[in-house]
Amino acid sequence: MIIRQAVIADLDGIEQGYQEHFAHEKKYGAYTVFQEDVYPTREVAKTALQNGTLYVYEENGDVLGSIILNRQQPDEYKKIEWLSKASDEKVRVIHLLMVRPSAAGKGIGSSLVNYAVDIAKQCSCTAVRLDTGKQNIPAISLYKKLGFQLVAALSMKVGGAIPHNEHLFFEKMI
Repeated sequence: MIIRQAVIADLDGIEQGYQEHFAHEKKYGAYTVFQEDVYPTREVAKTALQNGTLYVYEENGDVLGSIILNRQQPDEYKKIEWLSKASDEKVRVIHLLMVRPSAAGKGIGSSLVNYAVDIAKQCSCTAVRLDTGKQNIPAISLYKKLGFQLVAALSMKVGGAIPHNEHLFFEKMI
C-alpha cells in the first residue's frame, strides 16, 4: 500500500472509483448527496491533479481511494465561527475523500485523512477543515474518531453544485 500524489495515469482508476461509488449507492442506498455527472466527476479530479492537490491510495497497482487537499475554503466556510482563528494560509481543507466500496473497511479512509493531516503539518498549518452531510454516518464517525470536532451545521452547495441542507462542518487543530 502506498499513498502518494496522483499522476495523470491515475485518473482512470479514480473515475472508476467514482463510478463504483454511484453504482453502490444506487443498489444499497446513499450516504452522500453526490450526483452522477454533476459531482464528483473526472474533471474535478483532473483539475485537482493539475493543481497538485490530488492524492491516491494505491494497492497492487489499483487506486482504491483518493482525496483532495488544498487551501480552498468554500464560500459557506466564511459563515462559520471556526475553533481556530488561523489565517487562510494556515488552514488546509479536505475535499472529496473517496474509497471504493469494494475496499471499504480496510482503514483506507483513515489512512488518507491522516496523510492529509500530515501534509498540513508539514506546511506549518494549524488546522484542517472539512464538511460532510448529516446523513453520512460512516464519514462522521471516521472524522470524530480521527479527532475532528463538529463546529457548525448549515446549508451548502456540495461541489459548488448540489444544494444540501443539514451539512456538517468539522475542524481539527494540529
